[in-house]
Amino acid sequence: MPSSPVVTTATPAPVEFLYGIDSSVDDDSTRYRSPHVVQFRITKKTPKRIYYVASRDWDRHPRIRFVDRHRIEADGEIYRRSAGWWETDNHLYLNPPELRQPAKPDLPALKAAMAAAHPDRGGSDAEFINARQQYETARNREAS
Repeated sequence: MPSSPVVTTATPAPVEFLYGIDSSVDDDSTRYRSPHVVQFRITKKTPKRIYYVASRDWDRHPRIRFVDRHRIEADGEIYRRSAGWWETDNHLYLNPPELRQPAKPDLPALKAAMAAAHPDRGGSDAEFINARQQYETARNREAS
């Protein structure tokens, strides 16, 4: 009788990540996205380096980069010297960084300042326009 194939189930290795902060801003304020944490999948660890997938290029091939393993493990974070300030992996972290949330604007106070800056109440046109822009911006961000 032929022997049946042996089936083994191997536990997959856990996926590890390095983390960065994407704080890119588009010129079009309607597509504004507040800073958020981005994951970079670690592909290989050697005694000196940690390799990770930085991004995918046009051909959908992964762009692999590396950082100094001893430095990032000692400090918990590292700056890539060869990276541009706009690159998301310019500053990498071992653990997800905590982002400070901006304070919510005080809409009633901004509305009162806008009313006080109105030309009919002694303010100038420029003061009123500036106060209205601040109020509208805060209201639109709170609505989204």
